[in-house]
Amino acid sequence: MFSKIEKGDVIGIIAPSSKIDKDDIEVINNSVLLMESTGLKVKFGKNVFKNTLGYGATPKEKAEDINEMFADKEVKMIFCASGGFNSNTVLDYLDYELIKQNPKPLCGFSDSTSLENAIYTKTGVLTFNGPTFKALTSWATPYAYEEFVKRFMKADMTLGQADDEYKTIQEGTAQGILVGGNLSLVSQMSCGKYSIDFTNKILFIEEFCLESPPELVSNHLYYMKQNGVFDKIKGIWVGNYDGSVALEKILLNVLEGDYKFPIIKSNNFGHTEKKTVIPVGGKAKIDTSKKVKIEIIENFID
Repeated sequence: MFSKIEKGDVIGIIAPSSKIDKDDIEVINNSVLLMESTGLKVKFGKNVFKNTLGYGATPKEKAEDINEMFADKEVKMIFCASGGFNSNTVLDYLDYELIKQNPKPLCGFSDSTSLENAIYTKTGVLTFNGPTFKALTSWATPYAYEEFVKRFMKADMTLGQADDEYKTIQEGTAQGILVGGNLSLVSQMSCGKYSIDFTNKILFIEEFCLESPPELVSNHLYYMKQNGVFDKIKGIWVGNYDGSVALEKILLNVLEGDYKFPIIKSNNFGHTEKKTVIPVGGKAKIDTSKKVKIEIIENFID
């Protein structure tokens, strides 16, 4: 159980993925101003703006920031600064026992998927798939910021907002623990040292169309099928993908009618301005007979 974020609290910023470009600085500064106007303080990891390798800080530098943010008693929540690539490079250098003994919310999306699922898998500490720090102000609407306030400052467990639309792709009900995020990263974690335990889980997936055309999405999904992922899960929640072929259609082609679990679709997470905050490790229920077809069924912020 996490405590609510309150005015005066410190938000820690890490950069586990790509380097911070000059173009990012203005947006990140806008997010700092937004947090300060909310009554919160912002603390950057000492390596956030480093470019040691020419494409970012070293994995050890990134991991040092993550470990220090979890150890820092002053920091109440951690945001990933932005997305990009290679957050998986830090995984060997994280102090998982330290993280387990000092649990606090960590939030990001896209490439942060590796970090979020590895931390949950190794420690049992919930992490959050939601806006990066940059994404709080980089989109045209305040949706991401409102979801941050709702989840972490008001302890509201509602997923998304009232006008979000949900579609039933395959009918049914299911209850399980949420895991997932960006499809390409989830696929990589289907097996290996940092594999996700998909048993009795509700899998949520989204993908960025500019990096993953339909045939690559199919590749990722078939890799998961070949490694038994769909034999273990209880249901699937499909998020945003603006490709030439819908993600849910590609998914159904891969599943070939062999799986009877419920599948739902919404556009309120992923590479879109709508970014609800999804707990990796949180309990949820899918019910395709309802208008809002998925809900969190446990409180994890008090």
